[in-house]
Amino acid sequence: MAHSVSVRLPDHVAKALSELVEATDRSRTYLIVKALEEYIDEYADCLIALERMRDKNDGFISTKELLRRLGRKH
Repeated sequence: MAHSVSVRLPDHVAKALSELVEATDRSRTYLIVKALEEYIDEYADCLIALERMRDKNDGFISTKELLRRLGRKH
């Protein structure tokens, strides 16, 4: 099911969106949905990373150790 959302865009964002619509021959809706999906995925990844950083039981390893575990030389 689709939901309708109304937003006000700053002029520079609306202009950039219009230019992208013309360049890609995609609809505004398509581009906005794709941008939001990407943002939501990235934000969720950031939240997971922050949670792991705050978890005292989740140890960090150095880049050198990571490469060693992967069997690669640095």
